[in-house]
Amino acid sequence: MKVIITLPAYNEKKTIGRVISDIKQAMDSTKYNYRILVVDDGSNDGTGDIAKRSGAIVHSHPANYGLAETFKTEMRKCLELGADIIVHTDADGQYIAKDIPKLIKEVEDGNDLVLGSRFKGKIEYMPFIKRLGNRAFSKVVSKITKKKISDSQTGFRAFTKEVAGSINIISSFTYTQEQIIKASRHKFKIKEVPIYFAKRDGKSKLMKNPFDFAVKAWINLLRIYRDYEPLKFFCLIGGIFFLTGFTIGLWLLYIFTTTGVIGHVPSALLSVLLILIGIQIFFFGFLADMNRK
Repeated sequence: MKVIITLPAYNEKKTIGRVISDIKQAMDSTKYNYRILVVDDGSNDGTGDIAKRSGAIVHSHPANYGLAETFKTEMRKCLELGADIIVHTDADGQYIAKDIPKLIKEVEDGNDLVLGSRFKGKIEYMPFIKRLGNRAFSKVVSKITKKKISDSQTGFRAFTKEVAGSINIISSFTYTQEQIIKASRHKFKIKEVPIYFAKRDGKSKLMKNPFDFAVKAWINLLRIYRDYEPLKFFCLIGGIFFLTGFTIGLWLLYIFTTTGVIGHVPSALLSVLLILIGIQIFFFGFLADMNRK
């Protein structure tokens, strides 16, 4: 059984060598035949060279494509290398290498996708706004998959070659959630295991500031609902327009029945317009549901 441990890396020269060394130390004491793959996403600080000298297979992007595109490259390269089990982790050292065999063992025991849950394990440090955003994402994913997921954004996961080969990631923003949702819809067996999450040395490259993270998090939450629960998404929006228009119409009807006054033409037109917009959005929801992912 061949295990490929894959890491996306962008300007991680300070940690990549240590992370690869830790992985080797954790895996050399096991029975597994493993290789380490680093996908260098356009680094300009020598990350790829350090990874090669440390003994990893390195594939480099000519420019910085982002995490989602890097993940797609990882899956393609892992399958080309003949992986039976793929372990995805990060290059910054926050996920602990000694937890890798624990995830692999769960795949060997029959699980298709094993998620390393930070919230079931130990978190040294995570900003409050990021913790809140992760919780919100996980609640949305849990509702869509109808399975309790405590950490849908974890970058520490192990899965079979079947999961890698059959799930086509198309999102540029929410690929971590997309893999879980599509794995659930493909009837793959998903399990979470507690892991240790260390404090990052230095500033995160993914979170510029709390406001930036909060905005992106809410946009991505809306994208997930739009793509995977379109009927609920559009019916909620359509319902807001419809009920607002209907309420205005009831108010105008109340005025007419109590005073006999016919007027408020602009309000009447607004009521009709809002109701029609609401009905139109309902239809969008039904059409989107017919073509949902």
